[in-house]
Order: sequence, then structure tokens, then C-alpha cells
Amino acid sequence: MNKAERQQLIQTMIRQEKIRTQAEIKQGLEQHGISVTQTTLSRDLRELGLVKMHENGSSYYSLSRSEEADFSQLLAQYAYKVERASFILVLHSELGEAALMANIIDIEKPATILGTLAGADTLLVICRDEEAAKQVEAEINSYLD
Repeated sequence: MNKAERQQLIQTMIRQEKIRTQAEIKQGLEQHGISVTQTTLSRDLRELGLVKMHENGSSYYSLSRSEEADFSQLLAQYAYKVERASFILVLHSELGEAALMANIIDIEKPATILGTLAGADTLLVICRDEEAAKQVEAEINSYLD
């Protein structure tokens, strides 16, 4: 099975059930006779644009491109606070979730955002200008309130 077929199978698995961990995805692939390394699986998930969604106290993988939610709504699922300094936004999240937020932005590539820098629980979002930062801040905050 080639990469495209493997990634298609991962997408099918994600659509059919709420998969909570990479280990569950790996087990599902193995049930189809596909063995992958952790590095390959992580790369596949990143390329597919999978994000973790939160619902009723648990989380599961979702195909962000197929979701109707915009990137601000997806970010608000992880961020609990947004601060702005001129054209830079600082998003605060739980430990380990800043990189997930950076992936959401990298996948969507909004014109208002030039790039990101993720730590463990803090994401710096470099916006095109101060007006863009205000706009993105307002959009995210509209889902936080």
C-alpha cells in the first residue's frame, strides 16, 4: 500500500469512529496489514491536517478541512486566553496544545497571518499588521466568550 492509499485509509478510519490516540490509528492500520513507524504516522496525520477536537471532556481526531468550523473556532477549542501586542497575538493553552494550534494555522494559511512560533503552552501568532491582529483576536475571542 502506498502513502496516498494509507492516508486515505486513515481518513476513512477518522470519519467512521472517534479515534482518541495515535496508538489507536496505528492499531487500525495494523488490522489492515499496514505497519508504520511512529514518525511516519505523525507525518501522515500532519499532512492530512488532523486536529484534536474536544467534546464532553474527551478528545478525538478530526479532519479539520472537512469541518465547517473556521480556523478561529478551531483555535478557540484549545486557547483559553488571547492577548495582543501590536501585530503579534499570544494564545495561551493547556500544556502540549500550542503546536496543535500552530498546525491549524499552518493548514489554513489565512492571509492575515504571516507565521507562528509554538512553545509547550503558548503560541505566538505573527499577523500581517495591527489591523489583522485585531481582527483575528476578535474572531477568536468571539468563540471564547
